[in-house]
Amino acid sequence: MTVDPLVLMTDVEQATERLIRTAEGLDDAAVKAPSALPGWTVGHVLTHVARNADAYTNLLTWARTGVETPAYASPAARTDGIDAGAERPLAEQIADIREAHERLADAGASMPAEAWTFFIPPTGASAAAIPWARLREVEVHHVDLGAGYSPEDWDDAFALRLLREIVTGASDLSLVLRPHGVDHPLTIGDADGAPTVAGPTRSIAAWLSGRGDGADLTVSPEGELPQPPRWK
Repeated sequence: MTVDPLVLMTDVEQATERLIRTAEGLDDAAVKAPSALPGWTVGHVLTHVARNADAYTNLLTWARTGVETPAYASPAARTDGIDAGAERPLAEQIADIREAHERLADAGASMPAEAWTFFIPPTGASAAAIPWARLREVEVHHVDLGAGYSPEDWDDAFALRLLREIVTGASDLSLVLRPHGVDHPLTIGDADGAPTVAGPTRSIAAWLSGRGDGADLTVSPEGELPQPPRWK
């Protein structure tokens, strides 16, 4: 289903505000504490959320102007930027996320209708895919803060779209998925002889993305849940 990118930009704004409210409930020591994302502190996650907004602002600029503007100067620059900002005070981290979001929102508002159809080679998609990509980053990394926001807080539409995206990109498993409330099963790999996993859409999406243990999912034939590779 095609969704108006400007509608999704409103969802991005709301999701960003929710993440900021969670961050505002932390204390200064939290930035150095481990996050739920292996190898990253809470400060790494917060900094990544800010720099990711700037990366998508760059791509929207590319689409609007036609001037090549990569998301990041290089993979190393991406990593270095996250590491450099990870230990900043919490208030600075929060202000950075808010300001980076405002730059992204301004870039989105400046897009002529035709610019949303511009194909951005590194992404393999048009600029219209960026608001969803940003929404996904904010919602998933909000969970990664490990500060009380969980996949149970995802709305139904987000959880189903995330699940469909993971299914489309997965290649290391063979599964039949039966999310509650979805008329047709979703298949990863070869369905013949593959186990069927059923349960709430949020729980399946969380489990496949490495953000949930799948405790409320069922497997048929009865057995252990497969261990999916961690999705980022």
